[in-house]
Amino acid sequence: MPGELPAPAVHCLLQGKSYVEVSASPLDLMGLYQRVSDPGAGAISTFIGVTRNNFGGKEVLRLEYEAYVPMALKKLQEVCEALNQRWEVIQVAVAHRIGVVSVGEASVIIAVSSAHRAASLEAVHWAIDELKAVVPIWKQEFFTDGSEWKENAESRARLLHQEGQTEQQGQRQQQQVHQEEGQQEQLPQEQGLD
Repeated sequence: MPGELPAPAVHCLLQGKSYVEVSASPLDLMGLYQRVSDPGAGAISTFIGVTRNNFGGKEVLRLEYEAYVPMALKKLQEVCEALNQRWEVIQVAVAHRIGVVSVGEASVIIAVSSAHRAASLEAVHWAIDELKAVVPIWKQEFFTDGSEWKENAESRARLLHQEGQTEQQGQRQQQQVHQEEGQQEQLPQEQGLD
């Protein structure tokens, strides 16, 4: 409509010592580095996930990401909060692209500062795995011979693990009920033998 403003290219949330961003524009590594820089930091660790030119023996032309941005921001913030509870870090910044991401471009950047390197290195490694498992951002890969939507293996593995745990818990509960019923059935017989 005339006079209507375009949707912002960058959606962000700054809360406490965490900054999260979902962006249709290229990600800014130096900007995120500056966000986590601190005079008390002895280490700043980063992870940059980039679009590669191949997958499963196929040539990749580009990726396209979609997200429900308000929920993606909320989940990214939850990842940061959990990270802050697990490690002694100073600042955390996480940015993820949406839209078209060409080969060689960053899809995700995670930056973490801490007093010592172990905390930031471990936190960055954990954060990318957690992000891929819980943040609602979907990826479509475009190949020379077509395209396909990709499910994050981490997300699927977590779902299957949870379903497996739920199924195992249900089986254990059934076994307990059967054992208790068996004990109740045996109880009168044992009493009758006296």
